[in-house]
Amino acid sequence: MPRRHIRVTGAPEAPLRAALTALRTELGVPESYPPEALTEAERSAKTPTLPSYDATDIPLFTIDPPASTDLDQAMHLSRQGGGYRVRYAIADVAAFVVPGAALDAETHRRVTTLYFPDERIPLHPALLSEGAASLLPGQVRPAALWTIDLDADARTLTVDVRRALVRSRARLDYAAVQKQIDDKTAEEPLALLKEIGEARERLEVERGGISLNVPEQEVIERDHTYELSYRAALPADGWNAQISLLTGMAAADLMLSAGTGVLRTLPAAPDGAVGRLRRTAHALHIDWPHHVSYAQLIRSLDPHRPHHAAFLQECTTLLRGAGYTVFRDGALPPITTHAAVAAPYAHCTAPLRRLADRYAAEICLAAAAGAPPPDWVLAALDALPHQMAEGSRRAGAIERECVDIVEAALLAGRVGEVFDGCVVEVAEGRPGVGTVQLESPAVIGRIEGDHLPLGERLRVRLTQADPASAKVRFAPA
Repeated sequence: MPRRHIRVTGAPEAPLRAALTALRTELGVPESYPPEALTEAERSAKTPTLPSYDATDIPLFTIDPPASTDLDQAMHLSRQGGGYRVRYAIADVAAFVVPGAALDAETHRRVTTLYFPDERIPLHPALLSEGAASLLPGQVRPAALWTIDLDADARTLTVDVRRALVRSRARLDYAAVQKQIDDKTAEEPLALLKEIGEARERLEVERGGISLNVPEQEVIERDHTYELSYRAALPADGWNAQISLLTGMAAADLMLSAGTGVLRTLPAAPDGAVGRLRRTAHALHIDWPHHVSYAQLIRSLDPHRPHHAAFLQECTTLLRGAGYTVFRDGALPPITTHAAVAAPYAHCTAPLRRLADRYAAEICLAAAAGAPPPDWVLAALDALPHQMAEGSRRAGAIERECVDIVEAALLAGRVGEVFDGCVVEVAEGRPGVGTVQLESPAVIGRIEGDHLPLGERLRVRLTQADPASAKVRFAPA
């Protein structure tokens, strides 16, 4: 599921970039790998554990942002009888990481790739994540190859996953894919992305699921000031995400049938969180009638409109209760579903960037083969939810700090100005402290004042905007 995407452009010495560099230092973000872990990575890059099954004849392709080189997934789509066949290759990280060795220990310490607006801190060394393990075009790579057959409505019929050697034929980006499909110049394997993606979106609506197409927030530095813009996701982004969701749902079903697994679960959002979101909608002049459900509202929004884009960014707050749930020996957990997916779901499609995906892949490979999971997987399973939770907390803290820094930079130099806003939250037991959402620019900040009017519009004065301390403060005007 999505996170907030914030990208910063500008000179490295600009104040915002300097604040982000200082944040990495303050949080102790690991930027280098232990020498022994790098030695293992160099060795395994040259001599990975390769499978015997050769599927390099399948003309796979990848779809990622233009600059991406850590390519986790490649796909091929075809017609099968009256339905479809989805082949989805996932990078086989276990072919490069030895359980219990130094690189394995370092990935358990890092847990996830960390995203900053100006750079990313990878889970695996670049010579693996952007090289030997990445599904780069023209390169033979080990992968977990999923074959999912769908009926005419794109409902799942059969699922298989096995280790295979694969070779991607092309590295595509979303804009190029969208253009080919719109121009009707795409060959069938790519043209089917729209057909299958839209069918899966209809099934998502049917089961009550929600896909948040969160726009990318871009902060541009010009002449020592900053401007905020949003890049809305293309339809092709959503169709591509549906193939990943399909595979994650297939993985969850496979693990539930086998009785052992690790799921990505999310309970229904508490009323308080939804109430806060309603106040944010009010602040941004988004009409949300009480008879309209959250899912209906999301589908009605246009991410090309800045206020709608800002609201979609805030919708990610409803995903903060997501976690990892493990089970074994047929003892299923009380919650097996993800509220946003509206079905059982597992993270398994991004092992280069997420630790849990490597374990989900191993369990699914074993289940499809009718074998028990490897001992090293079972030994690590119980500790995995806590490790992933810690990693997610760290990533969440980084995201919040980055948002604060970016918003402080946007407002720096405007202290004393008055803005239109709305109080979207008041601290429990502290009626004079709350959170205000501005109309323009669409940023949020802390507000302090007597008896803040929750959910009401008001004029507020900016009292502090300091990127170095990541603080934005307002007071009623």
